[in-house]
Amino acid sequence: MIRSDFRQAQRVVVKIGSSLLTDGGRGLNKQAIAGWVAQMAALRQLGVDVVLVSSGSVAEGMSRLKLKNRPKTLHELQAAASVGQMGLVRRFENEFQQHELLAAQVLLTHDDLSDRQRYLNARSTLLTLLGFGVVPVINENDAVATEEIRFGDNDTLGALVANLVEADLLILLTDQTGLFDANPSLYPDAKLISSVSVNDKLLDEVAGESISGLGRGGMFTKVRAARLAARSGAATVIVSGSIEDVIKRVFQGEELGSYLIPNLAPLVARKQWLAGQLQLKGTVTLDDGAVRILQAAGKSLLAVGVKAVQGKFKRGDLVSCRDQNGVEIARGLINYGAEDAAKIAGRPSGEFQALLGYADEDELIHRDNLVLI
Repeated sequence: MIRSDFRQAQRVVVKIGSSLLTDGGRGLNKQAIAGWVAQMAALRQLGVDVVLVSSGSVAEGMSRLKLKNRPKTLHELQAAASVGQMGLVRRFENEFQQHELLAAQVLLTHDDLSDRQRYLNARSTLLTLLGFGVVPVINENDAVATEEIRFGDNDTLGALVANLVEADLLILLTDQTGLFDANPSLYPDAKLISSVSVNDKLLDEVAGESISGLGRGGMFTKVRAARLAARSGAATVIVSGSIEDVIKRVFQGEELGSYLIPNLAPLVARKQWLAGQLQLKGTVTLDDGAVRILQAAGKSLLAVGVKAVQGKFKRGDLVSCRDQNGVEIARGLINYGAEDAAKIAGRPSGEFQALLGYADEDELIHRDNLVLI
């Protein structure tokens, strides 16, 4: 992939670091936020889905509470985050409204993405918001997260969100120019790494820790985030958020910051993950019509095409789709648990409410969560 390919991206995740958002800890940088939002709004006008991952709740809370140093105890951090989140949400909402765009606050913990059912729920919510043209503003739920369920930094959260929504590009805006081949604060002749494979061992040697003291991330976490994002085929650009029109210019392919190249295209990466990385929990047997539709048209699997359901599985588990001779046709993440899937097998989606007492997705397995074998 060359940088000009970014203009073909359909979905972009932008992560903004604490130091940038809070002007080095002095409170929200309203002028800078207005600029970043304007650039994201320009992408939306091009038809590109945009998801914003925002740091800064703790830093903004520190400013509001007049704390000079980052709190060390968990309850103080959570209190600061609670206070700061109010300012962040209000500022982003106001700025997006200036461009006639709706924003939605989404708070996540690690448990939300490690539990298969909650992962699928989060994914469905985010994709629905994007379908409505809304810009999700995501932050870690610092007010309730404990050390055991923290992402550790919002670079990691940005990468996992890129996986979640199958983004083409992850832009990590930081207070540094990008990745260098040596620490630029110690070696004035250090050179910017313009592009490199996420698997290059050079990255392990050059990534350092945060120097601002405001966020939890450093270049190490950004490299790790790029590698996580690459699992679903997303490219990553680490770049200074202080550059004028930086989001727009990166999207247009201008060589700014450091471009970390994934080793797989998004579709290939996702299909590979579905095909081999999850444990099968059950089987659905399809009629001949459903088999033809899956194989020829690449469409979603509807319950009306299912003849039988076997196994004990829950919403979000991986199941095998087989023809009536037992030959595996596909596998995918199912939208209904085994008991409910058996009730709606062979029935149209219009009957789900009467059969189950509720109606979730119309598809038993959405085509985005389905891979042909």
